[in-house]
Amino acid sequence: MQVWRSIAEWQQRRAALEGKAIGFVPTMGALHRGHMSLVERCRAENQIAVASIFVNPSQFNDPKDLERYPQTLECDLALLERAAVDDVLVPTSAEMYPHGYRLRVQPDERYRVMEGLYRPGFLEGVGTVVLKLLNLVRPQRAYFGEKDFQQLQLIRDLVEEFFVQCVIVPCPTVRAESGLAESSRNRLLSAEAKEKAPLLFHALSTAPSAVEARSILEHAGFKVDYVEEQWDRRFAAAFLDGIRLIDNVPLEP
Repeated sequence: MQVWRSIAEWQQRRAALEGKAIGFVPTMGALHRGHMSLVERCRAENQIAVASIFVNPSQFNDPKDLERYPQTLECDLALLERAAVDDVLVPTSAEMYPHGYRLRVQPDERYRVMEGLYRPGFLEGVGTVVLKLLNLVRPQRAYFGEKDFQQLQLIRDLVEEFFVQCVIVPCPTVRAESGLAESSRNRLLSAEAKEKAPLLFHALSTAPSAVEARSILEHAGFKVDYVEEQWDRRFAAAFLDGIRLIDNVPLEP
């Protein structure tokens, strides 16, 4: 496995891969089973498996959230090497934004719901960095988890809108036995909060309506940003122990 910290050096490597089927998994590190399920599928379906680890500052509207986002680079690289990844991009912010944040992807009003409403600049930051990474890697396939479903929808639209020649492959959310969706932020939860956190999934799955799901969560002590239904799915974002958790489930027909 080769680790690339210089974009210029990666671009030389990428030129040597012309004609190969390349799969790509972009991440912000702090890898868990959800990430590794994407990596394993990428490895199985492509000649060259590429991953990236970049904690993208432009998608954090709260500086404190950026500061406490878990960073476990050495462990992450060991996991990727065991999964037989060929190349890992680990650029710095200066490499990714050499001229600052002067140009960016701006989603229109249709995206100003859920994460687009409660986290100003988040989807803009995601769209911008994903477009940069897709241009750098130029994969035939890129793999994204359904846990971040609104983000997945944005990236699907971005690829279509900007004529990016890449198939976006959605992958199912990976969950613990309790139902809790795998997330890098789970490791920030206290032991007590980890016991309560699976209620997010169960409320979304079992409540007869979004209103009742919200009520269940609030009565359990969650501070709820939203529970909404979009794209035939039910979504929620809520704070527990000061940590913001998100999840979504498909609606029953």
